[in-house]
Amino acid sequence: MAITCFIEYRLDPFKLNDFLAYAQRWGEIIPACGGELVGYFMPYEGTNNIAYGLISFASLAAYEAYRARLKTDEAGRENFLFAQEQMFILEERRTFLTPVPGTLHKLPVGSDVHLEAGQ
Repeated sequence: MAITCFIEYRLDPFKLNDFLAYAQRWGEIIPACGGELVGYFMPYEGTNNIAYGLISFASLAAYEAYRARLKTDEAGRENFLFAQEQMFILEERRTFLTPVPGTLHKLPVGSDVHLEAGQ
């Protein structure tokens, strides 16, 4: 069963650029360690101190293997250290979700919109 780790971050709103750099680094690290990075999402309008990260895995066992690889990954350790030193993450919560069949990636009826990486 596929699962998605939904991470909610409460941030220092005066250090959003630090979180941006942190999240961008995960763009290389997470896939290299075996996670399917759905994406990181920054505050845009409204609440200015909440961000999200979503990472999918084939199973909970795949997540556990990813966590083990992440602990030995030099770039991953450096990124965690950066977050600790800069203290821009005030709180982090993780929830594990599974998709409801038939609801993923549904585009508007009649839409010719194509989602591209990075859009």
